[in-house]
Amino acid sequence: MMGVLFWLAVVIILVLSVVAAHYLYRVEQLKKRNIAAQQIIDDAAQEQTQRRIKSIQILAQGLLDKQLSFTEGAIRISVLLDSLEGAEHYRDSYKPFHLLAEATAHIPVLEAWKTLPIKKKLTFDNERLKLEKDHQEFIIDASLRVLKEFS
Repeated sequence: MMGVLFWLAVVIILVLSVVAAHYLYRVEQLKKRNIAAQQIIDDAAQEQTQRRIKSIQILAQGLLDKQLSFTEGAIRISVLLDSLEGAEHYRDSYKPFHLLAEATAHIPVLEAWKTLPIKKKLTFDNERLKLEKDHQEFIIDASLRVLKEFS
């Protein structure tokens, strides 16, 4: 009887060992898949960051080349800078973009702009032009620094 119990215990231990080994193997496979998935996510995030940086460079060059208004460039660049990792650093370093974007945030855009009467559009345009003139030197300096830092 003792011999039967002994062999029964050995079989149970072997079965439990095989089950445990199987689950350990599955856990390792899941870890490997998670690492691979995280790498894909990290690579995609890096690509997205590079696209944003390239967009910031293009916009900064466009500002220097007068291809877009200071207001439009400041708004677009400030949004892109805020989307980068370490946004607080960029917010501090490139404050002129944020300041002009905030100063002109109340001016309607797109469909809201189209519905404005001509007189109101002229008022907003004059205000925008004055704000751009006040911020022009700082925006140009920030654009040059963007091109230097992100090159």
